Amino acid sequence: MPRRTPVSLRPQGRGLGLPWVRYRDVPGLSGAANAAVRQLERERLCPGLVAVAVSVWSVRVHGTDRRWRPWEAEFTCLCCGGGWARDTLRDALAALPPRAAAELRRRVEHLDAVLLRRTHHEPTADPAAEWWHRRS
Repeated sequence: MPRRTPVSLRPQGRGLGLPWVRYRDVPGLSGAANAAVRQLERERLCPGLVAVAVSVWSVRVHGTDRRWRPWEAEFTCLCCGGGWARDTLRDALAALPPRAAAELRRRVEHLDAVLLRRTHHEPTADPAAEWWHRRS
């Protein structure tokens, strides 16, 4: 009897048409919170999107330059399209269960505090936009 290939043994991605999906844990979150994030990603988002959004937001907030460049906080996901990492985090915080959201919120609020210290309000920005879109 012929041997089955490893690809045929792997679980198929749910609804994404991906032969293999990869979930990434968000560093600093408990196992229960990461399980809630994985469930959210399985049902509404792309696998690993929240961890990527935290990583992109952290890199852009801390940055190597002293100058904040708002366009650098955008990222592109092949399955979900483009967008701001902080917008993705806002949506994830609203959709997660309370305990998991509280853990992720602590992590995001720390990054937001760093951004607030490094930037100032842009008076010509659209007042209807989220606060992170009005920083320069």
